[in-house]
Amino acid sequence: MSESVRVSKYLSYVLRHRPDSIGLALDEQGWANVEELLARSAEHGETLDRATLDEIVRTCPKRRYAFSEDRTRIRASQGHSLKIDLALKPQTPPETLYHGTATRFLEVILRDGLRSMNRTHVHLSADVETATAVGRRHGKPVVLEVAAARMANDGYRFYLSENSVWLAEVVPPQYLRQVES
Repeated sequence: MSESVRVSKYLSYVLRHRPDSIGLALDEQGWANVEELLARSAEHGETLDRATLDEIVRTCPKRRYAFSEDRTRIRASQGHSLKIDLALKPQTPPETLYHGTATRFLEVILRDGLRSMNRTHVHLSADVETATAVGRRHGKPVVLEVAAARMANDGYRFYLSENSVWLAEVVPPQYLRQVES
């Protein structure tokens, strides 16, 4: 694993799930003070400097992290297991979105729908390729088509994160269909 991938995974853990693991405080919108993040990381054995942090935010292909306008704060763009208000406004989704998962979860998902589980939202992709890549991370991939426009017409809300991941609180099973591969 490259050093940048290792540091990105570390940031993901701290900014999305366990800021308390290094004594870091996030505000209600998930922002952390950059200087405090660097200092707390160093205190806990993770030598991270501003240049490295800037590089990871700038080059992360999934744009997982964002700086505030004045660049004094940083946060994860989505994927939190903590209660965070990303201040996202409801958006009109495209007709169809996709969710990638592993085949071992398919039966339960088709029965119960997609739930956020230990995250704040269900993550959805705008294309099959991205959903397939996500599913592959969890095992043999399977892609589910989400009738997003129909869900929105039925009153469900969708959000679009800063890094273009579609988010929903839940996707009931009647809006899901397995994409044939």
